[in-house]
Amino acid sequence: MGLISNGTTIFDAGALDSGIDPGITVLIKTVTASDDATIQFVDGSSSVVMDSTYKHYIFHWQNIRPATDSADFGVQFNAAGGSGFNETITSTCMRPYSTEGNASAVNFAYKTAGDLGQATSRQFINFSVGGGSAECCNGRLMIFEPSNTAIVKNFVSDGCMHTGSNEAENDIVGGFINTTSAIDEINFAFSAGNITSGSISMYGVK
Repeated sequence: MGLISNGTTIFDAGALDSGIDPGITVLIKTVTASDDATIQFVDGSSSVVMDSTYKHYIFHWQNIRPATDSADFGVQFNAAGGSGFNETITSTCMRPYSTEGNASAVNFAYKTAGDLGQATSRQFINFSVGGGSAECCNGRLMIFEPSNTAIVKNFVSDGCMHTGSNEAENDIVGGFINTTSAIDEINFAFSAGNITSGSISMYGVK
């Protein structure tokens, strides 16, 4: 049975008309960790990069668990044609949090250890992630117009986790990669140890 609206066929024998926009986000690739040092989206025959196909890209990490308890989960970027994942970043970080016993004296704080000031080190986006079998971190990172060579590259991250000290923490990070070069590759890793399990999905935003 077809569906016709105002004289236009939308469904024909169960098929969605090709003119209907399926949504503004498109899943590009999901990478699943199995005791890996990094998860990355890079140039190569079996990999993918950020390019001008989409204006923005979103990375969702799901149930990421460190091999080392209380490790920090972070990201770095690589400019097109560059190497080393050491782009210069300036950022800021806030964290709402609560202990399991709700005994924290301060439940919202600026996280000095989470910001970077013209630094080339890894930008951490989840802190002190618990390494227990039931502990993990989840979140999302958006990078805006990574292929635009007229502007620096803004990004924002929002992630939650069970910390190694039994806190529920929500880390909010924002900043910019201080280069007008196109950014095409991204690399995720912990401050210590491997990524035991979990996955990261890359989406393009129309």
